[in-house]
Amino acid sequence: MEQDNLLRQLLLLGIGATSLVVDKVREVSDEWVQNGRLRPDQATAFINELVGRLTQGTDWENRLRRQMRDTLRELGIASQSEVDELRGRIDRLERQVRDLENRLWR
Repeated sequence: MEQDNLLRQLLLLGIGATSLVVDKVREVSDEWVQNGRLRPDQATAFINELVGRLTQGTDWENRLRRQMRDTLRELGIASQSEVDELRGRIDRLERQVRDLENRLWR
């Protein structure tokens, strides 16, 4: 439950950061339109291109995943592969214990 809350917070943090960047870009592009540095259609195209890069870039997703993985590691939460490895070790140890018990009862 706590892990879900952390993941949700990290996702909201990423969305919030993206939203702030988009808002700032809109402000700057509006300024440029008012100053005559950009035409309104250029400003719209610029914003659309930047928003597309921010929201659909795999680099952003990879960075977010890396941050989440690092945060979970710092909190001491095991990864799925670590849990799977431990389950395998437990299974092997249980088999060894059963084998030893069977040998003792023979």
